[in-house]
Formats: sequence, C-alpha cells, structure tokens
Amino acid sequence: MKNSERESPLSSGAGQGVKHTFKKSERLSKEKWIKELFEKGSSFYLHPFKVIYIQHPDSALAHQVLITVPSRQYKKAVDRNKIKRRIREAFRTQKHLLLVAPAMAIGVLYTAKSIVSFAQIREKVLQVISTLNDLSHASALHKSNPE
Repeated sequence: MKNSERESPLSSGAGQGVKHTFKKSERLSKEKWIKELFEKGSSFYLHPFKVIYIQHPDSALAHQVLITVPSRQYKKAVDRNKIKRRIREAFRTQKHLLLVAPAMAIGVLYTAKSIVSFAQIREKVLQVISTLNDLSHASALHKSNPE
C-alpha cells in the first residue's frame, strides 16, 4: 500500500475510505494569492487560531491552506515546526469534512502563547472546519436570497 493510499488510524468512521493526504496542490504557496488573502479576506478567531478565508482566485483548484506560526513568539524553529506539523496532521485527517462549494483559500495563524497538545489542536481544527462550513452556507443563502 502506498503512503498516499493509507488511512489515518486517528480517523473516525465518518471518513472511512477517504484518502488522507495533504499534497502540494492543497497548500497555498503563490505569493499573489497569499497577499490577496491577507488584504481582502474575511477572518474569525477561534483560540488558538486566527482563520482568514476568501473564495479561491482559481476556482478550478481544491481548497488551499496556509499554516503559519509566528517566529517572534516561538524563537526556535523546532517549536514552530512541531506546531505546524500538528496543525497539518489535524487538517489532513479532517479535511474531508470541509463541504464548502466554491474552493477557498484559507490561512490558519497560530496565536497561542504556549504549545497546545495535538488533541486540542485536532478538536479546534474540527471547529474551524465546521465554522467555515457554516459561514459558506450562510453566504450562499444570502447570495441566493438578496433581500
């Protein structure tokens, strides 16, 4: 079995049969799109994350995610990488729950003053995904019924 075909042992029964990957195409890396995300994107705060989102400039692509941890807060790269690894893993195993119809560019900024456990990060990423689903559902309703 290839790495890309393996399922996470952490996944629940809801996502069985889904490939849990986090490929380059799912990472937001174009400088132009990152700049647009920070300039025009909407945001919300859900401790320990600040989430910035915008409809993806290229709707043909899937959702793309940018994960950042401030080097000012965490001086050691080891700590920053540990936090980013935990966030990526939590997103990778739960991204199938992101049901937003148009593709989105999503920025996840870690804002906590201390390193949070993986269990807490996984729970908060699930809340972030459900909030994004709710927000996109509300905006779709608003667009279809402009009163």
